[in-house]
Amino acid sequence: MTLRTTILIMSAFGVISDSILIAFYPQFFELRYGLTSSVHVGAYIAAISIAVMCMLPFWARVARRVETMHLLAYTQLAATTFCLLAIWAPTVEVYWLLTMLMFMTKASYLLMFPYLMRLEPADRHSVTIGLLSVVIHIGAIFGAAVGGLALQEFGPRFCVALMAAGDLAQFGLCTYLIRSGRVVRVLSSDETERAAPAPRRTPEALAALLKLSLLMFLFDFSAYLVRPFFTVYWEARTGIAEQMLTGLVFAIPGIVALLALAVRYRIASPPRWVDHTLLNLLLGAVGLALQASPSPWLIIVGRCLYGWALYQVIVKLEVTLFKVSTPEVYARDFGVTNFFQNLGVLLSSFSAGYLVALVGVPTTFAIAAAGMVLTAVIDRGWFGVDQRHRATGQACHAT
Repeated sequence: MTLRTTILIMSAFGVISDSILIAFYPQFFELRYGLTSSVHVGAYIAAISIAVMCMLPFWARVARRVETMHLLAYTQLAATTFCLLAIWAPTVEVYWLLTMLMFMTKASYLLMFPYLMRLEPADRHSVTIGLLSVVIHIGAIFGAAVGGLALQEFGPRFCVALMAAGDLAQFGLCTYLIRSGRVVRVLSSDETERAAPAPRRTPEALAALLKLSLLMFLFDFSAYLVRPFFTVYWEARTGIAEQMLTGLVFAIPGIVALLALAVRYRIASPPRWVDHTLLNLLLGAVGLALQASPSPWLIIVGRCLYGWALYQVIVKLEVTLFKVSTPEVYARDFGVTNFFQNLGVLLSSFSAGYLVALVGVPTTFAIAAAGMVLTAVIDRGWFGVDQRHRATGQACHAT
């Protein structure tokens, strides 16, 4: 296997591991520990975001002194250990402690993305990010479906064991790359150069990075506001308590992402509207609003529109990051934007628990749709993602 293929497979295992329970934490905590609080579920998912957003910048700094793949081998083995211990956690407090340690160590796998982008030529960034996005969506589809089936047939402990298996697979692939000599070293052999501080950004580059980070924050807050409670909401709306089916409905955005990728590849010069940021943000808002409907079919249509918008906007924003950054600081700038993305998910998780308890899921969908519209307005008037993609020779790179 080539280095790129192996990294894509590693990414898939990482996403599958994360997705096994992400849609089913309300059911998981009820089955495992008898907890039914929506606020607790929101707090737990928010804590995951805190763990990742705090640790990724730390791992990015460590990666300036340790080769990325060697670092990932150690951290994914540690994550596997903590996850295996969590299988037998006797109380919810112990489960929190062990799984937070797991997420803190496994957060390092996100460094694979800037590492891969550093090895890819600039004219392939869009294609590579599209492939990564699809891998992530496929992993989410598979993880949600398997998680729902495993929770229904084998119980919550088995789901935690599957999460550990995903982390162990990443460790195995890292070890394979290292021992086969396929790892591309990106660190300088000069100890003085390696210890030197990262290049400073120009004011223009810093402003562009922070504006992009704000857009990512608002987008992620809106996109994931109702995610922790969608499965419970779907089952309540339809009266169908088949968790395998619920997992597939939850994963509809991933299926649509595959279709979006097919459109991108089959049409050499797709119409401008296909990846137009403003249009896709508005489609995402409509999709979120439709999911507040009492009709299961309108919910499914809403999931499709939401999935299309999610894929197109994520790819566009990620490509924009590598347009306003430079290879030597990809990991650092990726850590900055990832911090804001996780902050958005963090606040959405906290807010979701309270909003669902206060106003219910349908109104929460409407609030998420309003957030998408706000993101579109701010991009249109303050940043201009599409203009940055059309422009050439911009002086907005970090130096």
